[in-house]
Amino acid sequence: MGEKMTVKTCIITGFGINSDKDLADAFRLSGSEAELLHINDLIANPEHLKDFHILGFPGGFSFGDHLGSGLVFAHMFKKSLKAEVQRFVDDGKLIIGICNGFQVLVKMGVLPNIGGDWNPEVTLVHNESGKFIDNWVKMDVNPGSSCVWLKGIESIELPIRHGEGRFITDSPDVLSYITENNLDVLKYSGWNPNGSVEDIAGITDKTGRILGLMPHPEAFIHPENHPLWTRKNIDRGFGLDIIKNGVDYFRNK
Repeated sequence: MGEKMTVKTCIITGFGINSDKDLADAFRLSGSEAELLHINDLIANPEHLKDFHILGFPGGFSFGDHLGSGLVFAHMFKKSLKAEVQRFVDDGKLIIGICNGFQVLVKMGVLPNIGGDWNPEVTLVHNESGKFIDNWVKMDVNPGSSCVWLKGIESIELPIRHGEGRFITDSPDVLSYITENNLDVLKYSGWNPNGSVEDIAGITDKTGRILGLMPHPEAFIHPENHPLWTRKNIDRGFGLDIIKNGVDYFRNK
């Protein structure tokens, strides 16, 4: 058998991002090379995106969320890198956005992109409680999902830490499309922490290759990350399952 390909992941970083190194560690533990790339450097050299198989948008508070969570980051990408990101997707590559990264993807219009024109159709707003939430949540994976990132996963527990995680759509028709086509790939189970419509914690696009989710898989890559790891006899970091699925998508080809 021949050697497996080297999977290269680009982790976008910039002002206010604080989970970039954690996400890079998760990809490296999953067998991928991972490079942190500042958004300004990518805008200066858009062709660099061609070197990668996976594009990761990590969590944090990009530009302080002063104009809205992820809004400035999304505007910069859409204005300066739309053609390159669209080519990235058209070439069959993968994208993941976590927490603030999820907020960036929906405000950029990349998710769910039902109309195919990058117009925002959903968004993430302040939690229904009006409070920042730092806790662990259980989620079920939509059994009808074709999302590459969630292959073989039925349920998962991950930490959340956000103030603007309430998922809403701009119309009932958009919500109907999402649910009828199984784009609502992750749903809170037992407790909806932010009031998201239909308990949605994460969505994918029509290709199943782009995933946006509010919980943090990169924050559960070691058993010790879980506050009850000894009581529950947790022997591995289950967040890596999501990241490994993305890497294995290319390595197994």
